[in-house]
Amino acid sequence: MQYSTIITKEWRKSAGTIPRGKVRVKKEEEPERPRTGHRGGMITWDKARIRDISRTRERERKTGFPLSVGYDRGSTFNVFVGKGQLIAGMDQALVGMCVNERRFVKIPPQLAYGEEGVPDVVPPNAVLHFDVLLTDLWNSEDQVQVHTYFRPPTCSRTIQVSDFVRYHYNGTFLDGTLFDSSHNRMKTYDTYVGIGWLIPGMDRGLLGMCVGEKRLITIPPFLAYGEDGDGKDIPDQASLVFDVPLLDLHNPKDGIAVEHVFVPQDCERQSRPGDFLRYHYNASLLDGTVFDSSYSRNRTFDTYIGQGYVIAGMDEGLLGVCVGERRRITIPPHLGYGEEGRGNIPGSAVLVFDIHIIDFHNPSDSVNITSRYRPTNCSVLSKKGDYLKYHYNASLLDGTRLDSTLNLGKTYNIVLGSGQVVLGMDMGLRDMCVGEKRTVVIPPHLGYGEAGVAGEVPGSAVLVFDIELLDLVSGLPEGYMFVWNEEVSPNLFEEIDRNGDGEVLLEEFSEYIHAQVVTGKGKLAPGFDAEMIVKNMFTNQDRNGDGKVTAEEFKLKDQETRHDEL
Repeated sequence: MQYSTIITKEWRKSAGTIPRGKVRVKKEEEPERPRTGHRGGMITWDKARIRDISRTRERERKTGFPLSVGYDRGSTFNVFVGKGQLIAGMDQALVGMCVNERRFVKIPPQLAYGEEGVPDVVPPNAVLHFDVLLTDLWNSEDQVQVHTYFRPPTCSRTIQVSDFVRYHYNGTFLDGTLFDSSHNRMKTYDTYVGIGWLIPGMDRGLLGMCVGEKRLITIPPFLAYGEDGDGKDIPDQASLVFDVPLLDLHNPKDGIAVEHVFVPQDCERQSRPGDFLRYHYNASLLDGTVFDSSYSRNRTFDTYIGQGYVIAGMDEGLLGVCVGERRRITIPPHLGYGEEGRGNIPGSAVLVFDIHIIDFHNPSDSVNITSRYRPTNCSVLSKKGDYLKYHYNASLLDGTRLDSTLNLGKTYNIVLGSGQVVLGMDMGLRDMCVGEKRTVVIPPHLGYGEAGVAGEVPGSAVLVFDIELLDLVSGLPEGYMFVWNEEVSPNLFEEIDRNGDGEVLLEEFSEYIHAQVVTGKGKLAPGFDAEMIVKNMFTNQDRNGDGKVTAEEFKLKDQETRHDEL
């Protein structure tokens, strides 16, 4: 409360116009406040410059000017009302005031200092005028007052004793004067609750809050900084008001919390330690602030689990997931990034990850083959070297379509075991008969590996192929590119050397081999360029590389071990 006293001769003369024993009060401003002063309450009002009065007394005697006292330099006058600590008139005048109300109080001498006055300060029979601004008000029976002005629709957990919280605050006095703000520092206030790290009133006022809740917590001085203040910004006997939004809450004993948002009905396999996962995520703080997202990078997060490649809470939270599952993992800071935080993650922050599992595999996995249809007559099975024609639909494990030969309107043709497809597909096509339909699941180490195929197949992706084998041409024995279907003529060289000059040129050699294939006497390896096979066969026979083969150079396969020709 602030006041100034003005004592003049004119006021003393006018004292007779005031009814005896009455205090005259003029209210300049009375804000709408529910709390007013009452007897026994402690009020704080700006203190008259008592020391200044004594210093100016001699000046006023000499000049004849009225004695006037201004506002003290930042200090208030603190007093209990109705307990005899004030003159009777002021005791009456303060009753019913509310904080920030301003009153002009006129007190007759009989309710002030009477006929005697105060030597050298207040003359006898003086009428006193006070300009009073009430800045604070409390009672010794007061408790912490909590006003919740926003509470989230869902509140699964509230602050309990020993919880660790992160919150922002604006700290004001009861008259609205700001003395501190965490917002100005752009950093939350982080502390344990209920174990003496805070003033008692704040310890009590925070209990029961939930994340996202906003409260006004009003604390009387005896539950705050008491008679001494804090020695800096908070004066003695000050009531404090904290406007608090709660951002974060956890307990050191907390483990992770897992909410199963969606679990596919068909879940043949769940993740376990050592698996390699690909998943998308949105990451936020407990108050909903997003700090990261794999979707924004248009790329999954790929990692091993259970081996320390990710924070401990995520390592645990990703165990037991199914492909296609969506879950929310809430991780306390001691299982996240701890007291220090990282990047745009504050220290001691609870983390919330909304994850979607795209696929996972284990490095020990092999190809998984499921036969969806198998013809009754299935005696001829595919093997290495066979020439196959098949249709396929290719997708990722989450169902994302990659490619389809049906869209192209033609089959995919390969020689099995020749390296024309990824190893997993090679394995998936073996021992298959014409007309059979299979689903082949290929782990990345048997597919396109960590690199994937730019723009087509993500790195470390598990692949799913739905296959139908349409045609099978039996291949040649391993190591052969041409075989005879009949007995080989003992005069083979002479038959190839049709002009009888003792030398065979490439044209003669090629014409002869193709003729044997046409008549069914010989067979080239299916699925390869016939001209390239014939040329390689001729080159292998041309020992000295002079472009022609002589009888001395010419040998059959069983006559040597170095070449794959005749």
